[in-house]
Amino acid sequence: MASHGVRGRSGGRPTLEEVAARAGVGRGTVSRVINGSPRVSDATRAAVEAAVEELGYVPNTAARALAANRTDAIALVVPEPETRFFAEPYFSDMLKGVGSELSETEMQLLLIFAGSDRERARLAQYLAAHRVDGVLLVSVHADDPLPDLLTQLEIPAVISGPRSAAEPLASVDSDNYGGARSAVEHLLSRGRGRIAHITGHLAVYGAQRRVDGYRDALRDAGHEVDEGLIEPGDFTEEGGRRAMAELLRRHPDVDAVFAASDVTAAGAGQVLREAGRRIPDDVALVGYDDSAIARHMEPPLTSVRQPIEEMGRAMIDLLLAEIADRRPVASRGLGRHQVVLATELVERRSS
Repeated sequence: MASHGVRGRSGGRPTLEEVAARAGVGRGTVSRVINGSPRVSDATRAAVEAAVEELGYVPNTAARALAANRTDAIALVVPEPETRFFAEPYFSDMLKGVGSELSETEMQLLLIFAGSDRERARLAQYLAAHRVDGVLLVSVHADDPLPDLLTQLEIPAVISGPRSAAEPLASVDSDNYGGARSAVEHLLSRGRGRIAHITGHLAVYGAQRRVDGYRDALRDAGHEVDEGLIEPGDFTEEGGRRAMAELLRRHPDVDAVFAASDVTAAGAGQVLREAGRRIPDDVALVGYDDSAIARHMEPPLTSVRQPIEEMGRAMIDLLLAEIADRRPVASRGLGRHQVVLATELVERRSS
């Protein structure tokens, strides 16, 4: 018998989160069951339906009213030039994860580049026309206006990494701080004492957190942090080359480098070889992402693995839940939908 008088924990009507907790599944799974997605096992569907019945959950009426106007389309927006998207494995792995999670739903995926002012203006017009049900934002800089535009338009959105610690939108990220710490601790355990860091683009919060992890790992090991060993990069190969050349010019005694991406590490490695430095004998090298590039470098690159495909799948789960629950962002509270996935150091011969 239905328990239609049940109240949620807050005293109001039961929420999507409470249904998910009762059924022992994620919010995205609940939203798929409610929206009739075939990508749910019979056992899971039964558990969710039982939780809905027990709690007396009623789906958001406004969202149901909007259902007839849905486009069944999701946009993956990349505010970067197309050249960077196709040059860096991070983006293709993210796209693979997103695509695999959507493959058995009725949703269509649109890939949109917004790396120039003209592209951003065109995207703003497209979004204002509500031609998609939700947006995934990948590689967002701190000053990027797109997330705020989506909030103003009340379009559900999920970011691959928050813009700051106070990010109001739903986000999925890897543990950038912990990943950086593990890289530096590994180099310290190898007896390296002059460890440099080539950063990512510092307008990206994840890159800032990697710098924090680098600094704290050195301090906690009793080492002073030489800020001159931190050289700004931008996640690119050319950025790695420039940064490594500058580090060697200022600090020829550097004996280890932690690069913010495998692509950056590849550029740094080229400069080290050109300077006659052997890897890892003279300079140990560690990257980030554990992409195919890391496995194919010579010597193979030690790298921090972040579960990029899993991040893509988690972003879709969160976005489906956001689409099913169209309450204004301000009513949800900060940090309720911030997913952080673990990283893992993969040791190879470069260190």
